[in-house]
Amino acid sequence: MATLKDLLPAPKTSASTFYDHSSDPWFQERYGGESAQASAAARPAGAARTIPPYGKRAGFVPRRPEDFGDGGAFPEIHVAQYPLGMGRRDDKGGSKILALTVDAHGSVAFDAVVKQGENAGKIVYSKHSDLVPKIATSDSQAPDDDEEQKQIEETTERTKAALEKVVNVRLSAAQPKNVPTHDSESKFIKYKPSQQSAAFNSGAKERIIRMSEMAVDPLEPPKFKHKRVPRASGSPPVPVMHSPPRPVTVKDQQDWKIPPCISNWKNPKGYTIPLDKRLAADGRGLQEVQINDNFAKLSEALYVAEQKAREAVQMRSKVQRELMLKEKERKEQELRALAQKARMERTGVPSAPSAVPAGGGRGAVDAIDEDMDMEQPREPREQHRESREEREARIERDRIREERRRERERERRLEAKDAAMGKKSKITRDRDRDISEKIALGMASTGGAKGGEVMYDQRLFNQDKVVGPQ
Repeated sequence: MATLKDLLPAPKTSASTFYDHSSDPWFQERYGGESAQASAAARPAGAARTIPPYGKRAGFVPRRPEDFGDGGAFPEIHVAQYPLGMGRRDDKGGSKILALTVDAHGSVAFDAVVKQGENAGKIVYSKHSDLVPKIATSDSQAPDDDEEQKQIEETTERTKAALEKVVNVRLSAAQPKNVPTHDSESKFIKYKPSQQSAAFNSGAKERIIRMSEMAVDPLEPPKFKHKRVPRASGSPPVPVMHSPPRPVTVKDQQDWKIPPCISNWKNPKGYTIPLDKRLAADGRGLQEVQINDNFAKLSEALYVAEQKAREAVQMRSKVQRELMLKEKERKEQELRALAQKARMERTGVPSAPSAVPAGGGRGAVDAIDEDMDMEQPREPREQHRESREEREARIERDRIREERRRERERERRLEAKDAAMGKKSKITRDRDRDISEKIALGMASTGGAKGGEVMYDQRLFNQDKVVGPQ
């Protein structure tokens, strides 16, 4: 089976694609062994300095650029290192030796010693001529005076320019910024008028007009408001792909007519706005008012539910009334039986049966009939034992009992009639009312002890009718 090397074509160039570092002189010098040491010995002493290899640099302190070779600093040597001068400051490390200088005449300037440091920008009088008065100066020193005068003038100009700059900055801060700058000089214009007759211009042939700028009030506010125009886009405008324009109809114009926004609450300018414009801005009448059918269905359902609830309440009240009447009759029968029993125990003789109330039930009527049947055989014998006073008292009791029965029967008929007509009876009419206080009519008011507080029925406040005499 052929290998990949056999299948590939022959290379066109024979140059190696990598660098053989073993043949490098720098590598041979450091890691070449005996041959490297021999070649280093053959070189002159001042040609290059040998740098100890890594791990053998104890006591080696690089100071000069030759100590670093072609590389950078050595991290294992903990001293300040400046390979190729990188990181070293430009100053010479505090040297106090001054360079020898001479003046314009070739004399050594010994006053350089006192003009260094903080006196470098000051005037130092170090010459003998500085002590001699100016009037006693010789002609040989005239050029020096001219140079000094020239220097004084230059210094004066610089000082004046600096002071004017500071003063102008202070003045410009207090001056208004919107005052237009213009020339206050007047211009004279000479021209010949078109009418050259003696009646015009007092017969003069020429005119001279002085033209000057109109005075501007510096405190006047600006008349125009400068608006900043937005910067145009650098890209070309986007093409709008649309159909050719069509003529706008009257209907389209009316549809696109948007009424102005008019507030019903704010009118800061105090404009008088017509009513039709205000209604148009209100937006009323723009769409038809549609009432949902569910409102009618809901009202009808509520009415039906209310009727059913009223019927249920009436039926429940009717049944409750009947139960109350039956309960009342039952209690009356029990009381009547207890009274008869007590009377029999007191007299030892059974009394005559009392009147049977109407509507008392079949059981009560049958019981009373049985009692009357049992008491009838003993009636002749009881009449002989009963005295006249007892008989009169019994008859009176029977009469009162009969009257009470007829009164109760009448009240029941009236209550049944009122219930059929929807009225409340005397018994149940005050049951659901909130009676705060009962007042005796026709009597003097004694409510002063309660602080004159007036009590009212709270249910009367919900009525629309006026309470009291009208």
